[in-house]
Amino acid sequence: MPAAKKKKEVTKKKPVSKKDAYEVSGDKVTRKKPVCPKCGPGVFMATHSDRVSCGKCSYTEFKK
Repeated sequence: MPAAKKKKEVTKKKPVSKKDAYEVSGDKVTRKKPVCPKCGPGVFMATHSDRVSCGKCSYTEFKK
């Protein structure tokens, strides 16, 4: 009989909320994440260790 296969454990991603994208200081609201230059305001880019990328249009900027 073949050995039983182990099931790979699935890790769930932490949900990202809109609260993480903005910072409120006094009467001003500032954006924490960069905005996509192609898509315009309202579309945030994901920050990775070596790049920043847009999930909508796949625009990517690599960090130096």
